[in-house]
Amino acid sequence: MSAVADLARAAGLQPEWDDAHARPQVTADEDLARVLAALGYPAGSGAEIAAAYEKLAAERAQRDFLSVDLGDDLLVNDVGTSHADLTLEDGGGMTLPLVPHGDGRLRLGTSRVMTTGYHRLRIGARDYTLAVAPRRCFSFDDAAPGRRLWGSAAQIASLVDPEPSAFGDFGTLAQAARALGQAGADALAISPAHALFPADASRFSPYAPSSRLFLNILYADPRLVGGALPASAGAGELIDWEAAIPARLAALRAAYNLNSDSVRQRVAQYAAKGGRELALHATFDALHAHFFHSGAGGWQGWPEHFHNPDDDTVGEFADAHADEVGFYLFAQWLAEESLAHAQAAAKDAGMAIGLIADLAVGMDSGGSHAWSRPDDLLKGLSIGAPPDLLGPQGQDWGITSFAPMALQRTGFAGFIGTLRAAITHAGGIRIDHILGLNRLWVVPHGQASKHGAYLTYPLDDYLRILAIESHKKQAVVIGEDLGTVPEGLRPRLAQRAVHGMNVLWFEQADDKSFIQPRDYRPTAVSMTGTHDLATVAGWWKAHDIDWAWRLGRSGADSEAADMQARDADRDRLWRAMQDSAAAQGSRPADWDRDPVVDAAAAHIGTASGPLVILPLEDLIGLEEQPNLPGTTDEHPNWRRRLPAPIPELLDRPQIADRARRIGAARKGHMA
Repeated sequence: MSAVADLARAAGLQPEWDDAHARPQVTADEDLARVLAALGYPAGSGAEIAAAYEKLAAERAQRDFLSVDLGDDLLVNDVGTSHADLTLEDGGGMTLPLVPHGDGRLRLGTSRVMTTGYHRLRIGARDYTLAVAPRRCFSFDDAAPGRRLWGSAAQIASLVDPEPSAFGDFGTLAQAARALGQAGADALAISPAHALFPADASRFSPYAPSSRLFLNILYADPRLVGGALPASAGAGELIDWEAAIPARLAALRAAYNLNSDSVRQRVAQYAAKGGRELALHATFDALHAHFFHSGAGGWQGWPEHFHNPDDDTVGEFADAHADEVGFYLFAQWLAEESLAHAQAAAKDAGMAIGLIADLAVGMDSGGSHAWSRPDDLLKGLSIGAPPDLLGPQGQDWGITSFAPMALQRTGFAGFIGTLRAAITHAGGIRIDHILGLNRLWVVPHGQASKHGAYLTYPLDDYLRILAIESHKKQAVVIGEDLGTVPEGLRPRLAQRAVHGMNVLWFEQADDKSFIQPRDYRPTAVSMTGTHDLATVAGWWKAHDIDWAWRLGRSGADSEAADMQARDADRDRLWRAMQDSAAAQGSRPADWDRDPVVDAAAAHIGTASGPLVILPLEDLIGLEEQPNLPGTTDEHPNWRRRLPAPIPELLDRPQIADRARRIGAARKGHMA
């Protein structure tokens, strides 16, 4: 190994890795060097490499976060003392013994600590945060013992309100959750609800948020405080965000201007509780709106004095624009109230879980989090994926995420806050690209994604924090474990009750036959598809192949070859659905989608895991998928609307029958 590769490994990079086909890969030294430089460890000479090692050693010596499983002891560096003092999260305290371990370290007797949470530990002159975690997360069996559940998945904006509106919001979500609960569903997985950039109507992707610590105010329901939805600006089959976002902001401002003294008092209490983080986020939104029309897309384009949130200029702006900042505080409060109302509607309708929030893998480097907490995040790098089954050319998602060293330095404060923001008003969380808790593919700015490298993350600490937070909120945890999955990761996640994902299209044997859902991983959640994949109807009609050829993205020799392969897969899928007793008779024609969608609902319902999800697009039988990865304007991503409100759709006999079929399958019989 070269000196660059050795340094890379010491800094947490992985010079060697296996791709999605289990083929060994080696990252080139020049690619490693670019990533190292972005991480703050230049490796252009022997002197730089030596300095990088010194910096790494100093950073490691400053770490003040430790984690341990409940009932276990912990190994720490020998600091010449025989005991440590622990202050528990609930205010209690104890003295813990430190005994030699024999390798220059001491064994800390934390097996005596029977209280989970974040405690303060003092060893000699050093103070640490000690996270003591349950051995696993809160699970489906904890929430609904012995039951086999089913649910659906919704893109919030796609939901149609009974009142004229341009896109769905948390109020519409409450109506949908109530109707689905009454139809027998126990969960509704939703698209990310993170804060976006309200002033910029072009930034509507839920997976490129400004901050994951706060909510998307565009989903706030003004009706909760006596306001009204805007006139149906941009209403149609596709969402016209350019018209819809300004109209929604105007409706929220009208609600802000008319709200009562009691509402103002509640907002003031909310602002006081949210403290500096919330105040800075509201200030960021006001600043972004102020500078946006001058062409500044993110905070890096603002005048330099505004780059630092602690600069006096920022405080002076907030004082001078107190009403504007107040509006964003109000809108954030209303969004949280609206989301809480939606979860309450789900639970009141009988759902065992209710809403399952979606945690995007990262955030925009020009957004609120990166502005208010810049030291939390990677700089000069974006995250993505190497070439794999989901993206043969590799992917650069154009977003950033936490820096591993910063997590240790800050006691994982950003990650803990992010989790809490997601599950405060939900019964579960789906973590997008959960592989990122183990490693992330990082790409230097200006480079193609294939020139990235894998950066290791503190998986054990992450999983312990997940366990603590999931039990605090009694929220189940699902991880999107698709793509290039490191060997051994799935068993480790399963051991921690982090439920993986079984997706119908990917569950095929070596001979390409579809695996029976009863033989799927029993610890995982099963589903017919995700927002990034073809719907059942679209797959059956080869609509995804049409899109691939329209955009020049197929790897086949000809469209005819693609179609021939799909026809063979149709045979395999129909046979699998016959074997599960979900389908009867001969295979339907290529254009005849309804019998296939009906059978798919019952088929996925036979899955062995604790929860199956039939996305709304498959419950309704739609052909178009919400998002086509790797596209922006070429495909109408995050713009598609459902054909009618969910309560109305569930009254339609065929859709009601699909809900009944999946419910019957979950109870162990076909009907």
